[in-house]
Parts: sequence; structure tokens; C-alpha cells
Amino acid sequence: MHDLHSSEANAEDGVWLTPSGTENILSVKPQQHAMQCDALADEIRLLSEPFKVFEFDFWKRPDSHRATKIEIKATADGHAHAIISWWVLQLDSAGSVFYSTAPRWVRQSSGVDLLQCVHGMKDWCDHWKQCVWFIQGTGTPAMKHQTLSLRASHDQTSISYRFNMNDQVSSRSPKNDHLTLLPERIALYGDKAWRSALIGAVRNAMSGKSSPTCIVADDSVLLALVVSSLLPSSKVISMFPGLRDKGFNYLRAVADANNLSMDRIKSLVNLVVGEPFYHGSEGMLPWQNLRFWFSVTSFKEACFPDSRNERTLLDPLLSEDAFIMPCKGILRLCAMSLPDLWRSRCSLKDVEGFDHSVVNDTFGACGDLPGEQQGPCLPYYVWQCGYTKKLSKVYSLMDFNFSEPIHSCFGKTKIKFAHDGICHGFAVWIDWVLDEKNSIVISTGPESRYWKQGVQLLSRPAVMNVEAHFDPEEGELAFKSMFS
Repeated sequence: MHDLHSSEANAEDGVWLTPSGTENILSVKPQQHAMQCDALADEIRLLSEPFKVFEFDFWKRPDSHRATKIEIKATADGHAHAIISWWVLQLDSAGSVFYSTAPRWVRQSSGVDLLQCVHGMKDWCDHWKQCVWFIQGTGTPAMKHQTLSLRASHDQTSISYRFNMNDQVSSRSPKNDHLTLLPERIALYGDKAWRSALIGAVRNAMSGKSSPTCIVADDSVLLALVVSSLLPSSKVISMFPGLRDKGFNYLRAVADANNLSMDRIKSLVNLVVGEPFYHGSEGMLPWQNLRFWFSVTSFKEACFPDSRNERTLLDPLLSEDAFIMPCKGILRLCAMSLPDLWRSRCSLKDVEGFDHSVVNDTFGACGDLPGEQQGPCLPYYVWQCGYTKKLSKVYSLMDFNFSEPIHSCFGKTKIKFAHDGICHGFAVWIDWVLDEKNSIVISTGPESRYWKQGVQLLSRPAVMNVEAHFDPEEGELAFKSMFS
């Protein structure tokens, strides 16, 4: 999920985000990443028994900083790619009652199995994710019975690790030209099929253009390199609205390996491309990436005002026949059975004799709401939401055509169930159409691990009609579900 350099070697497409000698120039952020590791049970192989890192006594004033060295005995051969950590809570002073937030495939420290839940699944809690710390590069090699050294430290808000062998510290401070992104983004950049789709769409768009000039309107570092790799005579300008100087410094560092010209653009732009991806917006709802539509509209209105012929300070920037990629976005949705997520977001009432309803608005409760109230649409990786099942086909609710000025949109559909089950809500996402023939489409739906979907939970599960309205001024989508 995080070894981008090895993934690029397998892609064999001539684009190098991590050229030889700079394998870690683009890597996963060195921090704890919250994940539902139960969803990865079939892909994880344990190389050690669980071990204690830190103990916090809540009767005492906490230390603002601590560091420790832990000797870990490997239980199998392999490469350690990550460290997964969780909490074991002692709930009584006698030390007889424990609650563990470990994945269900890890033996519980208390020795008590988790409670059985619906569908025979173990109890699932959205608020008790595990923490994953990724080890850089290809990981740390380990042999069975070998002792590995782990250095752990914490401050007032975070815990960090350094994994090394023979007690040799090998951490380095990140350089100015190094980029660190979330693991899902790094994994996406190493996905061979996704890279191939983008490269194919850009190649088709550049057909017949001898020296095209291209604007990358978002924070994509890949697209700038794709354009320059396909046609070295092209010129590329990257906007980097979120990455800013970090993005430019990174491109300079990898420019030579990718035939990238960093010259100032002086000709008409005939390509405007985006993934779309905006740094800092990864955890938001899918339609936040419609910012790309706003950017394209801004370019066109600045260069070609409707009410007058004079150009602005951007002249000359965008040619009238400029190709826009993606060409459009399609808002899609499907009905879902999400019992674990629905239960975790259900409104609170009386709990052990205490009225907890006052916290429902603060916590954003979605299920079992009074009257006609409807909770907010929430961003989630559906694949990490415990038990899930699609109950309907995928419906298209509205299209966003990026060749048109940004405008409000409205869509309506009636969802019909195709499978048995209890409907707890619907998943919503955007599929990006990369070419005018609609032949290359990138889906960000529930099957994908790289993007979050919007999840609209129902107050009371039932068959429903769905309406959606897009407000271009606020950049927001509003949903209304109606029971039939």
C-alpha cells in the first residue's frame, strides 16, 4: 500500500514519481494512520506476538514526553511493512475488567472473546479504529527468532516509531523536495490500472498536437510527469493550490528523470487536466473535488469574458478549443445494508438510566432520529465499515459537464431493491469520465480503497426515493430521501 517505488517498477509505463536514487522522495506521511484493520484480515501476516509499548496511569499526571526501546522477537520470516497498535483499557482498579480495541484477529489481552453481533459478526465500533505506522520503502526484513529493535516515543498528542536493526538509528529529516501524502494516495499512484487509464486518456488528448501546453489544475504530481513523459516537447504548468511550494520543489527534483520542462509558459494552453485531487481535502466528501469544475470555469471566464472582447491579465492562457480532462463527473449511488455503521451512528436516548439525547447534534447522529429529521451525509471508506452489502444496482443521479460553466444541478431517482436485506442508507460517489467518448471512466465507488464515499444513513431503514441538489456557490450537495 505504501511501497511506491516497487509498484512503479511493475507499472513499466516510463513515468517515475520516485526515480532511482530518490526512492523516498514521495512517501507515506510518517504518522499514525487510523484504519479499520479488520477489513485487512486476509492480507495481513503477523511477524510478532502483541507487545506493550507504553502504559498510561490515569491516576497520575501524564508525562509530556517519553521514549523507550523495545526488543521484538520475530515469529516468522518476512518483511515488516507496518506497525499496528491499539489500546487495552483497564476499567477497574483491581485489574479484572479489560476492554481491548485490537482487531478481532488478534488475541485479546483480557482473554475474553468479543461479543457476537448481527450476521455472526464480531462487535464493530467506528470510534475504535487501530493505528497503522508504515515503515518506509520495502520494509524491514525479519527472520524467525530474530530480535528487532523498535524505538517508540510520544509527546502530548502523538506516538511515533523508528524501526531499525542492530540498534542503528537510520531516521532522516525530510528534505524540502520530499512529499509525504496519505497511504491511500500513495497506493493509488502505484496502481497500474489507474495509471494506465490516465496515461491513455492524456495520450488520446495529445494526439495531433506537436508541442502542447498543459495546465494541471489540481495537486496531481503524476499528471505533470505523464504529459512530459509522453511528449518531451510539451510544456506543463502545475497550479498546486494545496501543495504550493512543496509541489514545485518536488517536480524540480524529478524533472530530469521525466523529461519535464520547468520553463515559463508563453503559449496558449490547449490541455487542462486534473485527477482531480486537492491536498488537504482527502477526508472530505467526494464532491469537494468539483473544485476542478470551478477552476476550469475560472480559466475560461478570465480569458473569454462573455460580455466583452478584451483579455485579462491571464492573456494569453487558455485556447478556445482546449481539452478538459476529466470531461465530466457522474454522481452515482446505490442502496446499502450497513448495520455496523448505522448502529454506531444511531441517536442516543436513555442509556443506563441517563438521558443522552443532548449529544446527538454534537456527535452528528444519523439513525433513529425523531420526526422527519435527517442526519448529515458523512465521508467514509465503505470497505472499512464492517458488514456491508449492496441492495440495489448503481444509479446515476446527475452529470457535471466540465465543458460548461459551473451551474446548479438537480437529480432525482427511485431506488429499487435487487437483493434481500435491510437498507440502512445509500453510498454516493463520483465517477470521473476522462475522455469525450466516455470510454475511460475512473470509478471512486465502494469497491475502491483509494477514495472515500459519501454515506447518507436513513433515520428509519425503508424503500426510498432520493433527490439531490448541487449548489455551485457553496460547493455542496444536499440529499433528500423520501419513503415510498
